[in-house]
Amino acid sequence: MRRQLAIFASHEGTNLQTVIDACKADLLQADVAVVISNNSGAKALLRASEHGIAKHHLSSTTHPDPDELDKAILRTLDLHAVDYIVTAGYMRKLKTRVLAAYAHRIFNTHPSLLPKYGGRGMYGSRVHEAVLAAGDKVTGITIHEVNEHYDEGDIIAQTRVPVMPNDTPMTLAARVQALERRFLIETLATILETRRY
Repeated sequence: MRRQLAIFASHEGTNLQTVIDACKADLLQADVAVVISNNSGAKALLRASEHGIAKHHLSSTTHPDPDELDKAILRTLDLHAVDYIVTAGYMRKLKTRVLAAYAHRIFNTHPSLLPKYGGRGMYGSRVHEAVLAAGDKVTGITIHEVNEHYDEGDIIAQTRVPVMPNDTPMTLAARVQALERRFLIETLATILETRRY
């Protein structure tokens, strides 16, 4: 049975594209049912349109009351019969109703070996800058469940990426991102094969 995925993205949607491609290639026994963004100008929404995938802009602009926004997101997930959520560069914290309804079914990628360099404000180049400033020899990627705290959900899988002596935040980010896409698909495939929610 093919599972229905919701992808939450705030900007470019590169990991969204990776998941779409993997679904089309049957690397994942799933389909992207809906894309949700808090940013009406996100390229992720354009990617969804290009692939005939339902898309929704849901944010404090569309729903100024946080509780109403939480309800609207949950209604949208129900409408599309979503089984699992992947947050792929989504820059907003999910709220109580969605977290409760999809407990242990929301997954995020983070560009470090959590619990190192996680938490509020730690994303993108900030993570790689922190790794280099600390002089770490190894960094990596973590795929974890999402809960009410930034980057504190149960860790599902991690993979390591060496830090090179001449790395800059940009070169380190490029190496991490190149591996992140493959690792995300491999981990999602395992989740879909082994979990029955």
